[in-house]
Amino acid sequence: MQTEKFSIENSILYIDEDILVINKSSGLLSIADGYQAHLPNLSDLLKTKYGKIWTVHRLDKETSGLIIFARTAQAHRSLSIQFEKRTTQKIYHALVIGKPDWNETTVDLPLRANTGRKHLTRVDTGKGKPASTTFQVLERLHGCVLLVCNPHSGYRHQIRAHLYALDLKLLGDRLYTFPSNETNLFVWAERMMLHASRLSFVHPSTGETVEYFSPYPHDFSDMLMKIKKAGI
Repeated sequence: MQTEKFSIENSILYIDEDILVINKSSGLLSIADGYQAHLPNLSDLLKTKYGKIWTVHRLDKETSGLIIFARTAQAHRSLSIQFEKRTTQKIYHALVIGKPDWNETTVDLPLRANTGRKHLTRVDTGKGKPASTTFQVLERLHGCVLLVCNPHSGYRHQIRAHLYALDLKLLGDRLYTFPSNETNLFVWAERMMLHASRLSFVHPSTGETVEYFSPYPHDFSDMLMKIKKAGI
């Protein structure tokens, strides 16, 4: 998988004594991998430059976009409470195979994480925990849609699992989608086409609501343009 070269300096959207807001590249782990600790990860790269930091939330390795780290224990506590109480807002954009018959829908289906050999997140009405995601069609393409995804809860692979429940397939997702079963070029995206585009929260020191935006990285915008040009 080819990913855009990561530069700490170029990735920082905001920094102060309390927080670091980063525009993460696809292909970079948020934190150290429990099985392959030698792999590069954003947390360790930031610690090398800025000293001790605290993890607030994570993005999947292939997901690009906005992620926040705390620089003090107090800021970490404040932000963690906000994420726990779901008072933050995280907006993702996704390129998805399918033709939904809705322009907006909210999926309220309980999820159970780490199921089976592949540790997938699955809808489980018996043992799952309450989970909700709102999807909105931003643009319709031939056989594909650009979706705005707003997870109201924060479980691992939540967007991917709820898309799967809607019988929609995230481009480039080799875990929840099987490329061999598809005939079009869309599934051959070099990575999962999911981008964390907007993040808002209350600043732990000022008490003000702050909001950050991340433009599409080159691989995401290039894939979108390829789909439009292909017209298939």
